Amino acid sequence: MIPNFKKLLLSLIVFFFLSSVQSQQISKEELIFLTPEWKGERFEDGRPKVPDNLLQRMVGVTLEEAWAVLKGENFKYQYAEGWKTINPDSVLVGRAVTAVFVPGRPDIHRVIDDRGHKQDGRIKSQNAWTIDLLQKGDVYVVDQFGAHVDGPTIGDNLGNSIYAKTGNGIVYDGAIRDIDGLKEIGGFTSFFRSYHPSHHLNNPDGQLNTTLIGINTPTRIGLATVIPGDVVLGRDGGVIFIPPHLVEKVVKTSEVVRLRDMFGHQRLREQKYTPGQIDNRWSEDIEKDFSQWLNDHIDELPVPKEQIQELLKTRTW
Repeated sequence: MIPNFKKLLLSLIVFFFLSSVQSQQISKEELIFLTPEWKGERFEDGRPKVPDNLLQRMVGVTLEEAWAVLKGENFKYQYAEGWKTINPDSVLVGRAVTAVFVPGRPDIHRVIDDRGHKQDGRIKSQNAWTIDLLQKGDVYVVDQFGAHVDGPTIGDNLGNSIYAKTGNGIVYDGAIRDIDGLKEIGGFTSFFRSYHPSHHLNNPDGQLNTTLIGINTPTRIGLATVIPGDVVLGRDGGVIFIPPHLVEKVVKTSEVVRLRDMFGHQRLREQKYTPGQIDNRWSEDIEKDFSQWLNDHIDELPVPKEQIQELLKTRTW
């Protein structure tokens, strides 16, 4: 039998080998470890893969509805505010892919570059490494430590590449450049901290502004904690990051609230009920009326017919 200290040494060797297979990218094992409550499908790298149909339904969810569900589940630090936006009237929804930068440090930058170029065959600069991994439905979430002057790593060239790969925009905790060109990308709904016409420099032997230290690692955006695979919901000037195992609950809660609001508003306009009756816990008669209203309008409502049928089967109000 191998002595315990040898077993430990062997485990550490395996861990560090797996961790460095791709430069700065978290290992599949570690990502699975950090998302234990997700029981569904995953990407090859271990990132949770929330189904496309839930992403489509998430577009109708408000920040208030998502925040209320997360707060009720004791997830208090998932919302980030104070953004500038591109396409502010649109909604950004997708699965988070994260990149973490720090202020440039030559010694770290050199070894990361060397490993990326020699071991992983990456010939581009570090700011493109994470972008190469993006897929349809992803949102590129970047901790750029709020960098402003000489900080932007994203302009219209990388913006077009991101949009071509994902069909989405970005959440970028720093400055962007080429804002006019980014606005020309029709669906590039994006949230960023500031604009500056300069650009980052990544020469460890000269001008160096940023160094990439993490790909698909947990990160902080504002006061929010973000895990790769979280579902990003950006709208109305704010962004909330929804843990994958809570996405379905957020969507279904939102749909119920939406339908009840539609019913309540209609009945108030018809003066069938008073505001006091609608604002308080509904009586049994109102609940029965709501069920009948759902049946009568099932083909007209902004919630999929299948979801309404499911609601009518399972509702206990």
